[in-house]
Amino acid sequence: MQPEPFTLLMTVYGGDQAEHVRDAFRSAVQLQTLRPDQVVLVQDGPVPPALSDCLGTLVSGSPVEVEFVHLRHNRGLGPALDAGLHAARHDIVARMDADDVAMPHRFQTQVPLVRAGADLVGAGLLEFGTDVTDIVGRRIPPSDPADIARYSRLHDPFNHPTVVYRRSAVVAAGGYGDLPLMEDYWLFVRMIANGARMVNVAEPLVYYRVGEGAYERRGGRDLLRSELRLQREMLREGFISQPQYWRNVMVRGGYRLVPTMIRKPFYRAVVAPYGARRNRSRDRAVTDLPAGALSYIPRHARRPDQTPPTLTPPRPGTPGEPERRG
Repeated sequence: MQPEPFTLLMTVYGGDQAEHVRDAFRSAVQLQTLRPDQVVLVQDGPVPPALSDCLGTLVSGSPVEVEFVHLRHNRGLGPALDAGLHAARHDIVARMDADDVAMPHRFQTQVPLVRAGADLVGAGLLEFGTDVTDIVGRRIPPSDPADIARYSRLHDPFNHPTVVYRRSAVVAAGGYGDLPLMEDYWLFVRMIANGARMVNVAEPLVYYRVGEGAYERRGGRDLLRSELRLQREMLREGFISQPQYWRNVMVRGGYRLVPTMIRKPFYRAVVAPYGARRNRSRDRAVTDLPAGALSYIPRHARRPDQTPPTLTPPRPGTPGEPERRG
């Protein structure tokens, strides 16, 4: 029996650079040890001539089938991703941002976990500046499902450019929708609340571009408005309590308003390394427990008829925040 196929989903818009898109596509298709069976490439609105030419070259020269989806008007990332999901022929879908670089073994590590029963698989990433040899940071997510669900009440528990998921689980949660700058976080929260089986691979599998302005984009009034809307939705859905709502508004809202010179070191020192700290703590605490003992969906996230899943996440290191555009 042939392994279950999967689709690579990328979106491109007018603000992307042709060189970055070319590198991202090549890293996620030609250079992968496990290539996707289909690529869905969504052009979200008009793009400059150089980028249009680049897209045409990528489609015509791809070694795998490409479904090109052209949206005449810029709809924003959430609706563009929903359009891409509609065009995907396979239930397993891997996300890739148009200015990042996938490590060659990314899909070989993540896709088998989805084939084995996970609904949503994330991974660590390395932040880079001018090129992938210029590593400026590392973001390691929490690996244990209990930690993922707990962490999601205050922070996005997945590095959004690294995820691979079941399209059916995304659709069951309502799709991406249109919550600008917070599409991924809101989707992941709804998937968790809907009982999705979650795994994070601690190993970095994606190089994440953080050029000039990366930390400025994590603040500002537009992002604050989306942040407040996200918190209201999470409270309305019962995913967070009233005290947690006010905590999040103070902490996350305040984070969006502080100057970049404060936001950047705080993020690097506290937010980015959280998963690595928690994974080390969890690893020490469970060395004597049987495999799978902590592989469960917490009570607040379960349906009444749901029992904890038996899927065991990978051990940390074992192979196995907001979006940057509107």
